[in-house]
Amino acid sequence: MALTPSNMLPLGTTAPDFNLPDVTTGDNMTLADFKSEKATVVMFICNHCPYVIHLNHEIVSIANQYEAKGVKFVAISSNDVTNYPQDSPDKMKIVAKVLKYPFPYLYDESQDIAKAYDAACTPDFYVFNNELKLVYRGRLDNSSPGNGEPVTGSDMRKALDSVLANQYDIAPQMASIGCNIKWK
Repeated sequence: MALTPSNMLPLGTTAPDFNLPDVTTGDNMTLADFKSEKATVVMFICNHCPYVIHLNHEIVSIANQYEAKGVKFVAISSNDVTNYPQDSPDKMKIVAKVLKYPFPYLYDESQDIAKAYDAACTPDFYVFNNELKLVYRGRLDNSSPGNGEPVTGSDMRKALDSVLANQYDIAPQMASIGCNIKWK
């Protein structure tokens, strides 16, 4: 595990499009499937990362709460499954079902989408406004495995509440920290 921070894609960046398979349904999905009149959250996660595992229940809680407010969520795994078979699509499907992900879990086999988003770690979070312009990127909160801080989702909740109030000057924005994406 290489501890890696987010690259912090520039604010205002337009969300890169994608066309990826949802491991739970087998259907391909594009960015247009997630465009919301409120906000769209794109998350890079994986099955085995202890940082993702540490935050998973709060990610699900936030998605359930904010989807009811019109925010759409999508998770993408871009890890190399040859060297990290625990992140394979069949195992992604199991994790999504066990944790009751309320959002699609997409597989980026080519890793092109992770590169387009300049994703560096899992978890890596991006919040786009109703025009699919980046308004927040970074961490869920300041909790990480072993640091003793409670998992609250405070940074993500603040960002989403700001976007829902049409306030886009969201500060501070701290890099997410986690396992590096497992590049081929």
